[in-house]
Amino acid sequence: MIVADRKSLEEILGMVKDYNNILIVGCKGCVTVCNVGGEKEVEILASALKIARKKEERELSIETTVIERQCDNEYVDQLKEKVGNYEAVVSMACGVGPQFLSEAYREQKFYPALNTTFFGGAVTHGIWEERCAGCGTCIIHDFDGLCPVARCAKSLLHGPCGGSSKGKCEISKETICIWDSIVAKKIEQGRLNDLLVVRPAKDWRTARDGGPRRSIREELTR
Repeated sequence: MIVADRKSLEEILGMVKDYNNILIVGCKGCVTVCNVGGEKEVEILASALKIARKKEERELSIETTVIERQCDNEYVDQLKEKVGNYEAVVSMACGVGPQFLSEAYREQKFYPALNTTFFGGAVTHGIWEERCAGCGTCIIHDFDGLCPVARCAKSLLHGPCGGSSKGKCEISKETICIWDSIVAKKIEQGRLNDLLVVRPAKDWRTARDGGPRRSIREELTR
């Protein structure tokens, strides 16, 4: 899933400082799962903004709503009776959300309340870690289901760099060296020789370096 963090209250206040009537839109997708953009978080942000404005002796009128997904025009269309009633709209979705809203409602001003960080999952309650770089050509089958592209600080594909120590990455001492994990799993399965295979260079043309990407399902577009 997409993992995000809420921007600081000070940053969000700065975005809406010139407005007295705003709408906060949450998303029931990924950001609800990672507890930064669901119904509860939308109401918390609304309350925090109102309290901050009250301290400034300035009133702030806020309405809140949460839609199923902000990355789908079918659900974005549900806001068409609302967005025109406000001076600005704050999106509590990943970076895709406010862009879909902005493209759908060109006359309105939209502001992101979240910072999108990575594709990952929950490793324990309240902690999410990156697992995928979205490079477009998945090769984790070569590494027993572990991704060195996303999980190696240097995205090394042909073995560890030699700088790790006791299974920890030299770049981030609290992060495991994913190559240590790959090698350990190969040893456990008696398949260490798999890593002696010379693989061709990875095809990076499907990664973000080639520009904005698009996925087309022809059977769904007919």
